[in-house]
Amino acid sequence: MKKNNGLLRLILSSIFYLLSSLSQAQQADILIKNGKILDGTGNSWFYGDIAVKGGKILAIGHLQNYTANKIIDATGLIVAPGFIDVHTHCEGDEKQNPLAQNFLLDGVTTVITGNCGSSNTNLAAYFKMLDSLKLSVNLASLIGHNDVRKAVMGRAMRDPSEEEMKKMENIVEQAMKDGAVGFSTGLIYIPGTYSKTEEVVRLAKVASKYNGVYASHMRDEGDSVTQAIDEAIHIGRVANMPVEISHFKCSGQNNWGRSVQTIAMIEAARKEGLDVTIDQYPYTASSTNLGTLLPDWALADGQDSINARLSDPAIQKKVADIMLRKLAKRKLKHFSYPVVAYFKADTSYNGKSIEEVNLLKGKKHTAKDEAYTVMEMIKQGGASMVFHGMGDEDVKRIMQYPFNMFASDASIRIFGQGSPHPRGYGTNARVLSKYVRDEHVLSLEEAIRRMTSLPAQKFQLKDRGLLREGFAADIVVFDEMKVKDLSTYEKPHQYSTGFKYVLVNGQVVIENEQHNGTRSGVVLRKQL
Repeated sequence: MKKNNGLLRLILSSIFYLLSSLSQAQQADILIKNGKILDGTGNSWFYGDIAVKGGKILAIGHLQNYTANKIIDATGLIVAPGFIDVHTHCEGDEKQNPLAQNFLLDGVTTVITGNCGSSNTNLAAYFKMLDSLKLSVNLASLIGHNDVRKAVMGRAMRDPSEEEMKKMENIVEQAMKDGAVGFSTGLIYIPGTYSKTEEVVRLAKVASKYNGVYASHMRDEGDSVTQAIDEAIHIGRVANMPVEISHFKCSGQNNWGRSVQTIAMIEAARKEGLDVTIDQYPYTASSTNLGTLLPDWALADGQDSINARLSDPAIQKKVADIMLRKLAKRKLKHFSYPVVAYFKADTSYNGKSIEEVNLLKGKKHTAKDEAYTVMEMIKQGGASMVFHGMGDEDVKRIMQYPFNMFASDASIRIFGQGSPHPRGYGTNARVLSKYVRDEHVLSLEEAIRRMTSLPAQKFQLKDRGLLREGFAADIVVFDEMKVKDLSTYEKPHQYSTGFKYVLVNGQVVIENEQHNGTRSGVVLRKQL
């Protein structure tokens, strides 16, 4: 009998211990186990687990006492904060593809749109639409100067009146109140190119009152790049606000090597006490519209005015002469460096250089004829282009600058549409594979910092960019040895590989490198 009592006590004790252990176990929604955690600070990785609950990071460490409805085994994988792409152009593509696979399969969980002066001018309505639509990524927006100017002045090539200036200031102020993270300019684009520095300063000062960032596609990224940098820094200095110089580069073969000078200018501004940072896409080609090949004055006012202007033989000759002089500066004999990404009027041009398009049209193989071909395409509505014109040494030198972020300068891609720049699919994967793993241009820890905590700090995304308890659970889990960009100029519509899992606000969106249809992104409005 005593023996049986002892056995009974042992069983009861074991049951009590088991129940006690279960009662002490913490319940999470998702448990990521055994990962190499890179927290976004730039510090070395460490082994550990992450518990996620209610969209937030609940705990980080060795979490033996945690249970979860879903467990992700991250053995041998890197676990990092979701990447933040500070320079995108999502306007108009959200409804076409709210899943945003191109960003998520490149590790991006948050995008900032409204760049290069192009944005919605009624951000309250825009954000309301996004709240209803629900994207798979988080989105914040700048308020864009070009669209503000167009809303008040159209494409007029003149200074604003005081009344027009005040209308523009009111639009910027309302956008900041509605949650914009800053004010952007595209001073190489119509009509921003028609504005003087003083106009930009006045509008930047409005955004500065709400602690916004000034993000600029400068007036020039080639021959006059240093003057353009000076202007961007001056605007930040006078408006008393942080500056972000977009897609920092030295464009044109004759400008290769000038990154030594341009980076020194950013360093000097920071030593002065100015909060100036830059961003970059890791490619030697840019992408923008065909109209940038023409002088600004040729594109003033609406399409009818442009067509009338470019139908005048005298103006055609003047424009062609300017284009040919610019080509000669690049030390090129043909317009081989601009390649059509998407030409709505004739999609058979997609993927072909202007030199090739000109030959397809049966014209003489001369740069002059190619210039006239460009004007004809502008009259047909223009085209989006890829421009090959940067040096790899400049790309690497800029990449090594510590206050430089990585950004795609891309939209939400519609898979299979056009021949877009590969940066829209592979920006982060390319950094992690080519420049970190293969060429050792920078360390993995540093690359992750540039993709996460640095952009979160710059744009004041207070609970993003780090793996911290209480922060939003935007998390990427990837294989550092297999991550790779597959998108090329010839075959751009290819997703990156190696991103095994991506969580957005605590929900799994990418699982085993496949989008599962979840749309858990939110609008990130700036808190005043």
